[in-house]
Amino acid sequence: MRWRFRPAADSFWALIVLLSEASLTEGSSEECGTRPALDEMETGTRIIGGQDAQPGAWPWQVSLQIYRLGIGYVHVCGGSLINNNSVLTAAHCARKRMIPDVWRAVIGLHHLYYHRNHTIKSRIRIITIHSDFNKITLEHDIALFTLSKFITYNNYVQPICLPNISLPLNKETTCYISGWGVKRENGSRSQILQVAEVEIIPRKICNSFDWYEGMVSKNYLCAGSESGRVDSCKGDSGGPLMCCFPNDKKFYLVGITSHGYGCGRPRLPGVYVHLAKYRKWVDLKLRSKTTAKCIQHILLFLTMINLPLY
Repeated sequence: MRWRFRPAADSFWALIVLLSEASLTEGSSEECGTRPALDEMETGTRIIGGQDAQPGAWPWQVSLQIYRLGIGYVHVCGGSLINNNSVLTAAHCARKRMIPDVWRAVIGLHHLYYHRNHTIKSRIRIITIHSDFNKITLEHDIALFTLSKFITYNNYVQPICLPNISLPLNKETTCYISGWGVKRENGSRSQILQVAEVEIIPRKICNSFDWYEGMVSKNYLCAGSESGRVDSCKGDSGGPLMCCFPNDKKFYLVGITSHGYGCGRPRLPGVYVHLAKYRKWVDLKLRSKTTAKCIQHILLFLTMINLPLY
């Protein structure tokens, strides 16, 4: 009996080691924030006030879509791919639609309704919104969508890097927003992914009397322009505020598109979840997700090999 038990035990402990290593790397990537389909960074200061994005320019951009009877899947919000089965978005996108089965994520899109060979579609397995999300003030407006499958990266599908608190943000930081939202307030939605370069606006200025009058908390960033020339709008929610830094060619997910007063109005820029403030929350949710997955794999393994429990 011993000679039959020993290989199973060895296989079991080998599985434990592999799953432990996987849990350490879950949510991270050796390569993130890169754009292999684009040789040069696109320029332009002009999505309200934006321009058509180049195909493959923002390979972590996700379209989160919901199924509607008689219509099919329709775009609801944006999102950002952070690893091979996780998308960060805004909590308010999902608060009325918490059933994962009605959702899907589409990655590697340029035109909303034209899917190419590199486009990846995935159903949603789990929706996790911040437990302290306030639907009235939109405080803690962050959610994690777990895909139903692990996807394979390609030149048009890549994860974006997550920031830490040490990243410097100021007016000189090069930042962009992107999405398929409306191009002007009460306007029509864009079918081509739009992108615009924005300025990070200091919270002290954004909270001044003739701006947001103290309504922007420390968990948020303001980005856009004083004149309102560039801004996010309806349909862009959940999408990325992404920045790159001197001497670093990678892009970081600095913010998540959350809310604002109107669209493109002077001194009322877009308000974005300051992701560095939620890095611990993201890491915790990714770890808990990985732990649950490891337990499932171990139980399945024990069942398959009929490993004695004594």
